[in-house]
Amino acid sequence: MPKGRPNTMNNHGVLMHELGLDDPLVTPLRERFLLPLMALLYPDCGGGHLDSHRAFVVKYALGQDLELGCHYDNAELTLNVALGKDFTGGALYFGGLFQAPAALKETLEVDHVVGHGILHHGGQLHGARPLSTGERWNLVVWLRASAVRNRLCPMCCQKPDLVDDEGFGDGFTREEPATVDVCVLN
Repeated sequence: MPKGRPNTMNNHGVLMHELGLDDPLVTPLRERFLLPLMALLYPDCGGGHLDSHRAFVVKYALGQDLELGCHYDNAELTLNVALGKDFTGGALYFGGLFQAPAALKETLEVDHVVGHGILHHGGQLHGARPLSTGERWNLVVWLRASAVRNRLCPMCCQKPDLVDDEGFGDGFTREEPATVDVCVLN
């Protein structure tokens, strides 16, 4: 059985690469669908340079993780899809970017609807209110652009020291990826 923890804040879930679903599912989703869309919607934060990801499914249920405190993601952009089960409560809330003063003064609350996805900046402060009933499963894809993070780490806001690693290495690379030309996409 898979053993990795989805992230530092969730206790229940699974990493998609441990299920063998990165290559056949998540990578084509990122390359064929999300990259062209993000190049149009988020060109200012690496949307046209998304060359890696970290994908996982998290579970919220009574007696387990009920909510998720305010945080920002280790990603340039995030896709969060409510996969299923019946639940009440658990709305997502969003504030400003974590570097901004008073980033959580005003929040936007969004009900997470099964089958719907939410796209947002990875550096946007956000969280999940407690579930009232039921169980919710979410697919979360942290979309990363080495062209952005090689210059400035999104977690510590400093220039990173690059080291060799296997796999995506948290999205840092030694080479700059090619830019997506959104004018030639079909």
